[in-house]
Amino acid sequence: MGKSKKKDRKHSKEEEERRIEKLRRRGESDFVEVRGSVIHGQGVYCIEPIEKEQYFIEYVGNRVSKEESEKRALKQFEEHEKSGAAAVYIFNLTKKWDLDGNVEWNPARLINHSCDPNSEAIQDGKRIFIQALRDIEVDEEITFDYGFDVDCYEDHPCRCGSSNCIGYIVGRDYHDDLADRLAAKAEETSVVS
Repeated sequence: MGKSKKKDRKHSKEEEERRIEKLRRRGESDFVEVRGSVIHGQGVYCIEPIEKEQYFIEYVGNRVSKEESEKRALKQFEEHEKSGAAAVYIFNLTKKWDLDGNVEWNPARLINHSCDPNSEAIQDGKRIFIQALRDIEVDEEITFDYGFDVDCYEDHPCRCGSSNCIGYIVGRDYHDDLADRLAAKAEETSVVS
C-alpha cells in the first residue's frame, strides 16, 4: 500500500507539472514582452503590431473556488499594503470559480491599468483573453481598465498618465460617481479650511 501512495503522489506531481507547462505555453505570446514601466514597475509592451479586436495573449493561472479566491485576494492585498507591489490578480469566471493569475508564468498579470486603455479582458468560457480595443503599435505599453469598484477608490491611486486620468483605478462605469465623491470631498475640505 505504501508503494501505491508514493506512485500516486509521483503521478500527481507529474500531472501537475504537465498542466503548468500547458498553461505556460497558453500564456506565451509573440506579440508582447515584459519591460519596465513608468505606470507601475513592470508592464507588458507590444513587440509586433496588434490589430483592433485581435486576441493577443491569454490571461492564465490557477482555477480556484470562490472561498479560496477570497483567501488569496486578502493575502495578496495584505502583501500589497506592506510592499506596495501589485495587489490582486484574480478574475471572476463563474458563480463557483475564479482564475488566480498570480503566477510567474502569466505575463498578462503585468498588464497595467489605464483610464484610456488600448485593450480589454474578454472572457471566453472559462478562459480570459486580452483583446485590442484599437490597433496597437510596436513599443506601446499594453493597458486595460481594471474595472475596480468605486467603494475603495482611495486604496488604488492611478498613475496611468493619460489625459483623461481620473486619479484612481476605478472602472469607467464608476467615473461619474467618483467625480461626484471627489467634488464632495473637495467641498468638505474647503469648508473646513
